[in-house]
Amino acid sequence: MILQRHRFWHWLFAVVVIAVALLAGNAQAAPAPAPAQPGQSAAPLDDYKLGTGDKLRVIVFGEADLGGEYVVDSGGYVRLPLIGQIHAAGDTVRQFENEVISKLKDGYLKDPRVSAEVLNYRPFYIIGEINKPGEYAYVNGMSVLNAVALAGGYTFRADQRRVYIRRDGTGKEEPLTADQSTKVNPGDIIRVAERFF
Repeated sequence: MILQRHRFWHWLFAVVVIAVALLAGNAQAAPAPAPAQPGQSAAPLDDYKLGTGDKLRVIVFGEADLGGEYVVDSGGYVRLPLIGQIHAAGDTVRQFENEVISKLKDGYLKDPRVSAEVLNYRPFYIIGEINKPGEYAYVNGMSVLNAVALAGGYTFRADQRRVYIRRDGTGKEEPLTADQSTKVNPGDIIRVAERFF
């Protein structure tokens, strides 16, 4: 009986020593998470240019009546209380904020603090040899393959190697490579060509 207790305690001690050694080894092997960098943004569209159809949230700190949610109109403007129309199309969010600050300083507020963010990006369009052509809501980080999947996939006539894109719905089509990880931007028009064999 004493011998069995003695073996049990030796066995238990060995198990504890092994468990502690494994835990210490894992703690050394696992890298510590990198500290968050100040000012680091998760949004991939920091240099995104605003355009018609984008929905913005504007906050003027300390002046709740001057903020709200606004859509960039067909002329590229946002109409804000007190200061009227502000041109937004073609500007980044930071440039737009600075323009609002400038207008508010011009006889309205002494030291305005303004924050703006894009709530909804303007849609993109996909046409050609896909099952459901049309207008679709844009999502950050979207690729051509994601866009095709949203539109119901390729038709049997689609030439998957000939996909064209018109950036921001203007300008010339750019032929894309067979790599369908190419990023899509808000307002883009994507066209999937037909194969001829």
